[in-house]
Amino acid sequence: MNWTFFIQAMFCLSLIFGMVVPGFSGEPQDQLRETTDKVLSILADPDLKSPSKAKERRERIQKIVDERFDWEEMARRSLARHWSQRTPEEKREFVPLFKSLLERVYTDKVEGYSWNKISFESETIDGDYAVIRVNIFTAKDQAIHVDYRLLKKGKLWFVYDFSVEGVGLVNNYRTQFNEIIAKSSFQELIKRLKAKSAQN
Repeated sequence: MNWTFFIQAMFCLSLIFGMVVPGFSGEPQDQLRETTDKVLSILADPDLKSPSKAKERRERIQKIVDERFDWEEMARRSLARHWSQRTPEEKREFVPLFKSLLERVYTDKVEGYSWNKISFESETIDGDYAVIRVNIFTAKDQAIHVDYRLLKKGKLWFVYDFSVEGVGLVNNYRTQFNEIIAKSSFQELIKRLKAKSAQN
């Protein structure tokens, strides 16, 4: 699978749902729907559709995504055992670079995707963890299976991982990051992330 396309698709699937098919809805799913509705309202706002408003539109979308995605948790899981070996300063440096890596991929694509409908298939809650399984249908009515994994902090649920057709984002980055650190160093990983961030 082309990983760049995969990441683009996952973020777009997370944000642009089109018509939502009603189904059982619990607290995690309600909050995920709320995030989706906010993004859709921005994309539908006629005052933000002109090219001159592109930067403002994207900044608003990113702000909404920031409210629902736990970037630190995603970053921690992507580093796995290497996370505990990092200093507080290294962690503070890594998290925004990790976030920038993902944003670099999806910001130019998020507005260009459209989906026919989404069907919420199930919601499983286990303490402070939840998995929301959905089927997302393309314009050609092709079903794409997506699992969202959320963690509860206080009264809010945050996405910390998601997978498309069984391929998970965090696990993929964990493999890539571990390979770089094992062959070189954490500093080399930071160097590469900074280089990618500078391309934005």
